[in-house]
Amino acid sequence: MLDMPVLHGMGSNIVHAGPRGLNNQLAGETPMIKGHCECGSVRYEVDAEINDFSHCHCSQCRRMHGAAFASFGGVPKKNFKYLSGQDDLTSYASSSDHERVFCKVCGSNIMVALEGD
Repeated sequence: MLDMPVLHGMGSNIVHAGPRGLNNQLAGETPMIKGHCECGSVRYEVDAEINDFSHCHCSQCRRMHGAAFASFGGVPKKNFKYLSGQDDLTSYASSSDHERVFCKVCGSNIMVALEGD
């Protein structure tokens, strides 16, 4: 896999630690991103900046999200960690290099894991 899971926008929020400054973080401090599925079973955190943003409007993303587009944010895999609910995850290969991961309890999309060549 490439060193980048791609997180869906659903259930994610950025939590800043430390004294409140510009953008609620100290200079050089990395914000902690925490997220969860709709039912709360699957929880994760990312200790890194989002390094890639995109809005995909392909037919598959529109169908999966029931919307005009799907929003994604890429983060380094080494900085991504599940906090709970790993037994409630399931996935499928939507293409030769994309594995879609979601909660099998509520159906929330969690991420798209990108595979290398």
